[in-house]
Amino acid sequence: MISLFAIICAIAPAALALTYRAADISSLLVVEEAGVVYSDNGNILPFEDILTQNGMNTARIRVWTAGQYDLDYGLALAKRVKAAGMTLHIDLHYSDTWADPGHQAIPSGWPTNLTGLTSEIYSYTQNIVQSFAAQGTPIDILQVGNEINNGLLWPVGEISVNGFAPVSQLLHSAIQGALSVGSPTILIHIANGWDWAGVEYFFGGVFMPGALSLSEVDIMGLSFYPFYGTNATLSNLQSSLTNLVNEFGKEVVIAETDWPVTCPNVTLSEPTIPVSAIGQEVWTSDIRDVLLSLPGSLGQGIYYWEPGWIGNAALGSSCPDNLLVSPSGDARPSIAIFETDM
Repeated sequence: MISLFAIICAIAPAALALTYRAADISSLLVVEEAGVVYSDNGNILPFEDILTQNGMNTARIRVWTAGQYDLDYGLALAKRVKAAGMTLHIDLHYSDTWADPGHQAIPSGWPTNLTGLTSEIYSYTQNIVQSFAAQGTPIDILQVGNEINNGLLWPVGEISVNGFAPVSQLLHSAIQGALSVGSPTILIHIANGWDWAGVEYFFGGVFMPGALSLSEVDIMGLSFYPFYGTNATLSNLQSSLTNLVNEFGKEVVIAETDWPVTCPNVTLSEPTIPVSAIGQEVWTSDIRDVLLSLPGSLGQGIYYWEPGWIGNAALGSSCPDNLLVSPSGDARPSIAIFETDM
């Protein structure tokens, strides 16, 4: 006779799987153009196929208004993402270059006043959604802004300068532009997901009558890195995300994270986790546990940031190597961080 415990154990993994087992692979075409070839257990394969074979089902692509990661670049990479059967997540920076908590520059040639920018961001976002759909790769998840803790399109949409009203209007206009021609899932993304004071400040202020409403947002995405401050602990993340879902009732993902395999002279926020491929698996598994413990099953996914960006293995951190592949493109064992969710 099969026991009730055995039945529960048999069904538990499926019940606790993450919906979005993801990676940001925006640099893939750049890396390949430099001559890198990826392999897994000696088998040379496209990187997106290596990811899917090891449990990943979602890929994020950044899109800039100009420069290296422009619309044409994103469209080309999106074809490969869709061909691999992955969910397509487009990350709009609304800038000609990187956008993050310290940089949110208005694109060259865009208006520099709120009225003009509100119209421009509507049309631009509308065109983005139309462009991906037109080539047969419709956007599944649309991220409006990248790490916009202090707003976007500075200084007009800079919260510390002009308060929340302008950024709320800009986000509302962007989302409405997208929804006028499609039906992507809408995600808003900020950094430092462990910091409840900052998370509450942003989401507590950005929703207002006549501008961005809570109903327009489907997913709240947060970055969570271990090397930018020792307060980025799993305990603080648990507390912050629990508060977030209790207050706003939205799905939550860790939209950016990674863990190093090499990191001398840096104090990480979870020093008991080894700096190694095994540590990458532990870190990701611990984040998964936090997400799956959230009320209402609202913890939905993890995005490993740029796991294959050979040539930029530090990924902006003080740790020389945070990749899930070796410098020669061979998949490390940690490439299978999401295999248990399959």
